[in-house]
Amino acid sequence: MSAEIPETAPGMGAPDERSGVLARIATWAAARRGWLTAAFTLAMVVLAAYVLRRLAHETHYDAVVEALLATPRWRLFAAVAFTAASFAALTLYDLNAFAAIGKPQPWRRIAPAALAAYAVAQTTGFGPLSGGAVRLRYYTPLGLTPGDVARAVVFVTVAFGAGLAVTAAIGALWAVRTLTGVTALSPALVTLAALATLAAFGLLLLAAGRRVLLPWGRGRSLDLPSRGVMLRQLAVTVADTAMAAGALWVLLPAGTVGFPAFLPIFAVALVLGILSHVPAGLGVFEAVLLAALGGAAPTAGILAAFALYRLVYQVLPLALTAVGLALVEGRRLAQHGPAAAALRAGAGLAPQALAALALVLGAMLVLSAVTPARGIDLEWLNRYLPLGLIEGAHFLASLLGALLMISARGLAFRLDGAWWVALAAACAALVLSLVKAIAIYEAGALAVFVLALLLARNEFDRRSTLLAQRLGPQWLAAVAVVLVAAWVILRFVFRHVEFGTESWLRFEISAEAPRGLRALLGASLVAGLAALWSLLRPARRPLSGPLPEEIDRAAAIVGRQPVAAANLVRMGDKRLIFSADGRAFVMYGRSGASWIALFDPVGPVDLWPELVWHFVETARREGGRAAFYQVSPEHLALYADAGLRFYKLGEQARVDLGAFDLKGGARSGQRNVLSRGAREGLRVEIVPPAAVPPLLDRLGRISEAWLAERGGGEKGFSLGAFEPGYVASQRVALLRREAEIVAFATLMTTETGEEAAIDLMRHVGTIPNVGMEFLFLRLCELLKAEGFRWFDLGMAPLSGLSASEAAPFWHRLGRAIYEEGVPSYNFKGLRSFKSKLQPVWRPRYLAVAGGASPALVLLDARRLIGRGPKE
Repeated sequence: MSAEIPETAPGMGAPDERSGVLARIATWAAARRGWLTAAFTLAMVVLAAYVLRRLAHETHYDAVVEALLATPRWRLFAAVAFTAASFAALTLYDLNAFAAIGKPQPWRRIAPAALAAYAVAQTTGFGPLSGGAVRLRYYTPLGLTPGDVARAVVFVTVAFGAGLAVTAAIGALWAVRTLTGVTALSPALVTLAALATLAAFGLLLLAAGRRVLLPWGRGRSLDLPSRGVMLRQLAVTVADTAMAAGALWVLLPAGTVGFPAFLPIFAVALVLGILSHVPAGLGVFEAVLLAALGGAAPTAGILAAFALYRLVYQVLPLALTAVGLALVEGRRLAQHGPAAAALRAGAGLAPQALAALALVLGAMLVLSAVTPARGIDLEWLNRYLPLGLIEGAHFLASLLGALLMISARGLAFRLDGAWWVALAAACAALVLSLVKAIAIYEAGALAVFVLALLLARNEFDRRSTLLAQRLGPQWLAAVAVVLVAAWVILRFVFRHVEFGTESWLRFEISAEAPRGLRALLGASLVAGLAALWSLLRPARRPLSGPLPEEIDRAAAIVGRQPVAAANLVRMGDKRLIFSADGRAFVMYGRSGASWIALFDPVGPVDLWPELVWHFVETARREGGRAAFYQVSPEHLALYADAGLRFYKLGEQARVDLGAFDLKGGARSGQRNVLSRGAREGLRVEIVPPAAVPPLLDRLGRISEAWLAERGGGEKGFSLGAFEPGYVASQRVALLRREAEIVAFATLMTTETGEEAAIDLMRHVGTIPNVGMEFLFLRLCELLKAEGFRWFDLGMAPLSGLSASEAAPFWHRLGRAIYEEGVPSYNFKGLRSFKSKLQPVWRPRYLAVAGGASPALVLLDARRLIGRGPKE
């Protein structure tokens, strides 16, 4: 796609110096968004740790353990029941979302994805482990488009926020006196805030089903769902939030606070935890609740409730989800029908669930290393095992915890190397957890993880070592959050211990603080070395351009597959990455920091996951941002697995030649075009490659005149250029007027005979008005007669983007350019011309590595297409 952004709109005025500075700051921040978010996350964790330490400064670790052990079993069972009810309600979010966007789905079809998305996202909530990424991985193989998934995610997010606010308001009004007594807020303020919230939601209900103007932006509007959908979703959110709050409330010390008063406090803590960007809101969620409830019950009992809540509401569902998905994969279902299709798609989510579980179990091993073991267990172990073995097991277990957290990223991306590392680390940690302190629960959790890994082995099919991956800022921040939490816990548990040089060297069975300090240091060193290796390792030498024999090898692969446009590899202006067995390849160009692959991988589909991952990781190792330009919607899950995000570029026009017929009233205009063309002496012939060389002089003159008339130059990358060797390598369609060639178009085909694609189109200035339409109509007839199934007319850039004012900025910007056009390109005219042939329109996407700006990638793609920055 080659396009220019229009100059400043009338009335806007020239940007002043201050706006230029702000623009540069915004560009700088956008390019470093991932690192800025990670820094913000760490700042929030440190702040929350400081607040928690101040609030719990008089509480002792032994008191927290005592409160944990004293928790009645019925409270645990009640918390589990509340958790199950909450997750059942969570599945209804997606059910309502797809109904609201006009794509209703049966509950049994969407339930596995909803459960997995929430179990994973509520524990980690970033990158490829976010709820949106999990949903995209699950729903696209079921026939839903990325746009459908994106709209569903937006609906869920907005509905959750609105429902949470209403739930908090209802709870505040119900128990205003108790709430004000706990939080020290005035009754009038609480009542006013609650009534304002309910009034705002009431206004939304009154406007249900209408388009409303938004208070920000110039004329932006939003199409609201129906009143029935709103009320149904409100009921779901109230039920979900109430059940989630109930799971924590039932674990609090008896008499702490009434449930109606606790509900709004829980809602506020939940929102602040989400806004902090900390995985699972760790620390922030607890700090808010402890600040509100600290005076209503013993702090030790509240902290014990927090720990149990994390286990029951987050770790338990995640473990069950991982095992359940692994079991589905292990069964390798072959049944048919919506339910079976949903289960098979759900099995593909096992890597994401196992990655999240690896992160949690790694954190468990590190946090366990800084907390004291039961004295009776240590004394028993000391009778039969040497002290050095116990100390070594304790130290190594923390190192393995850090290794599990690091391997989590590779598991999310289905790397076989990460699978082997995680399996070995988990097995070793299982044994060490028994040797260091007879930690039965730790060993049990690790055993479940090992079993799930073995059952889901086939899902980890990307050949790569763990050292080949580059950790991003979000993953490094997640590991850093765990290490900060471990340090805070260590200082809390051993607050009266002096940490000095002597404490590091104390090796006694009773020396818990030095043991925990050494374990934390070891885990920090492993994580730090992994970060340094990922960030500071030298880049490899840039890959060279393709050799002639590589182009011939790629052309042979193109001939054996159906996508005709892949013949653009013959241009020789793109670099190549082949699969390990040489049966498939990715063609790409480099501009600035962007590594941009053209189209989907070329070759057998079963090799695409390996190639997509290899390309993304190669670009990341070289410090570049990976992108795929013009990918098809059917395989977007492959790119989601590699952590890429999607932006619609436009629509591809393909004529269904099997259904192409000029009979009937709807085609009368096209029959007239053919008749007029025949009267003008026009005729079309397709010549084979062997007959092209003698015609190159005439075709070259036509091409030069065509370019000169438009004041442009040859393009490249996603477009062909008139280069004799390239033109002579494929068939050419000639439009003759009598005997003179007045236009030509190069045709790309493959040996499969499935599809023909148009490439170069050039004509003389004196061509009849109906000339090009005549050429295309006759090509459809000739190609159909040869047995071709499809005629690819190429992409109409920016076509099909949403015109809604509530659409994402990418759609609104693209739609504006599409409507107005630019001096060198008429987007609407191009689509209008292609529409005359009544093609089937398919969306095409730009897939961009997480954290990269799609606008910057698109500008780099434009440079590649323009064959250099000057163009």
